[in-house]
Amino acid sequence: MKNQQDFTRGNILKQLLYFSAPIMFTNLLQVSYQFADNLWVGNLLGSNALGAVAISSTVIFTILSFIIGINNTTLTVLSQQKGKDNEQGLKKYLNAFVVTLTFMAIVLGFIGYLAAGPILSLLGTPESMMSDATSYLKINTLGILFLLGYNFIGTVLRALGDSRTPLRFVMLAVGLNIVLDPFFISVINLGVNGAAYATVCSQGIAFVYGVYFVLRRSLVPFSIPSLPKWDEVKLILHLGIPSGLQMSVISAGVAAIMSVVTSHGEDVVAGFSAAQRLDSIFMLPAHALGTAVNSMAGQNIAVNKWDRVSKITKYGVLYNLSVMFTFAVIIVLFANYGIQLFIQDEEAVKFGAQYLTIIAFFYPFLGLNFVLNGIVRASGAMYQVLVLNLISFWVLRYPLTYISSNLFGEIGIGIGMGISFIVSSLLAFLYYRYGNWRKKQLFNSKES
Repeated sequence: MKNQQDFTRGNILKQLLYFSAPIMFTNLLQVSYQFADNLWVGNLLGSNALGAVAISSTVIFTILSFIIGINNTTLTVLSQQKGKDNEQGLKKYLNAFVVTLTFMAIVLGFIGYLAAGPILSLLGTPESMMSDATSYLKINTLGILFLLGYNFIGTVLRALGDSRTPLRFVMLAVGLNIVLDPFFISVINLGVNGAAYATVCSQGIAFVYGVYFVLRRSLVPFSIPSLPKWDEVKLILHLGIPSGLQMSVISAGVAAIMSVVTSHGEDVVAGFSAAQRLDSIFMLPAHALGTAVNSMAGQNIAVNKWDRVSKITKYGVLYNLSVMFTFAVIIVLFANYGIQLFIQDEEAVKFGAQYLTIIAFFYPFLGLNFVLNGIVRASGAMYQVLVLNLISFWVLRYPLTYISSNLFGEIGIGIGMGISFIVSSLLAFLYYRYGNWRKKQLFNSKES
């Protein structure tokens, strides 16, 4: 357990840097996982197969978003039990999460498998892609348990203060996927199905290895699963449902923004899509910080060390601002070259670079949302964070992007989104400063 940290004491800045760095690298590997998948499918099977995978992947993400949202509550519940140094509490809530999430993964996987065809038809999947998309989706939905499983193990370890061990599980999954993709696709000649099998096998092996590694080294207080008490399940659902809905809100919000982008033509769509791929890399520090402060603050909130919670917030904000402003300068200098990594069409590259140049210096404000919401989420105020996300996407980002793009044309897409980042970060700060999230009590006095 040498990698597990007690965040209720010690140098906060050093802990934040040490704890968030492996999370950042893990997130980068997750992005490369998807990139490698698309690379092999596109090059070995062609654009039609890549389109089928892309359409199926949107459905898979939607199915997973709710489960992963509930999984995110693991950070809050277990980090607070860790902060209390409550071994029995850790054990019983870990069991409750295992049973609840396993049940949900099996049910949603089964439903996803049966409804794959109808769902893809509703999405307007072209007939030429329907067969590949359906089989790819069915195979992946049956493997949802593996994807959730190895992510869950990583989340549990981070809640206990260990962000380094989960990195080895993700590295194993990514490495296996890079090797198995071409093997299943071309050598065994399974086509698109081969890409799906490669994904499921990679995640399955990483999950089994993760369970073995954690149990062998006694990294978590795991026991043979048993039926949890209703109070434990109720707490998980009470926190997990709004957390899952947050993911759904984000997913739907991204789709809504894309509807604004598509109204400006193919060049804008291509340029924006390339910019979004770079976005996923540029926002890695903010995502990592949000996860790190969630776990760190959770341990301290559990023992009412509010002075340390305030310092975690301060250092998280300063770290975010310094890193994101640095990224912004790099983006402005090399935006054109970054877009050309993905597309070559002159007009599309021009818009993509223009969009990145506009949005670059707004990124720090979006990063503030991740940090401040991560702190608030650590207290268990999930519904409040859900409301902040609803406002961020549906009251601010989508309307402002729509209005700004109508007023200023395609350049307004970046302007509208940037303004929404500033306003939403201000609202997040106001709730952090004046909201009643500090009064949230997850556990009764007997459990404490």
